[in-house]
Amino acid sequence: MTEKTYRIGLIHATMNSVPSILEAFREHAPHVTLVNFMDESLIFELNETNTVTKDMIRRLMNLAQKAANHGVDGILLTCSSFTPAVAEISHLFDVPMLSADLSMLEEAVERGSRIGVIATVEAAGPTTTKLLEGIAAKRQKKVFIETAVISEAFEALQNRQEAKHDELIHQKVEELSSECDVILFAQFSMARALKTLKIKSKPVLTSPEMSVKAIVDAVAKKLAVLND
Repeated sequence: MTEKTYRIGLIHATMNSVPSILEAFREHAPHVTLVNFMDESLIFELNETNTVTKDMIRRLMNLAQKAANHGVDGILLTCSSFTPAVAEISHLFDVPMLSADLSMLEEAVERGSRIGVIATVEAAGPTTTKLLEGIAAKRQKKVFIETAVISEAFEALQNRQEAKHDELIHQKVEELSSECDVILFAQFSMARALKTLKIKSKPVLTSPEMSVKAIVDAVAKKLAVLND
């Protein structure tokens, strides 16, 4: 990975996503300068309505515009529940804009035909499932997807009950391991549970590390073209 200094804007819809992505950047791209933009009301509203509305997309677009105005070289959305919105608004910006989980989803389809999805936000489960189905269809690959949503784990994390959050996810990993080739965590906020997972009989994917590499690569390619 190049050591050229970049400035990347991170767009967050929940504080729970922040520690995992900051840690991933520190580990895999310490040379990158991060600028954070937050609207936590988005995730609260999404949990209440279970629907991504046009107003939510406009608010995400406004956050992205703030990042662009700040002169960032790339934008990364860290909340997977809003991944479909990236396709709707990314073309409006001159810098690369990526969703939280696309690289992880592509990796999951590559690795197996039976994919387990674990989410802790209600909307993230079906959103992730639909995206996986779309990727598989483009590759003409038949996949079976088992999706589990553990909303009580998100509530536990909100209440700073990290051990409970992790244990609930661990239990679901164990259940899915018997029938899936690969398991993925749908949200950045869940990545901490992988570090506390003692037994891993099947590959378990999380998106922070893959997202860091994807956005840095996208920025490098964009700047290389501009400098030619």
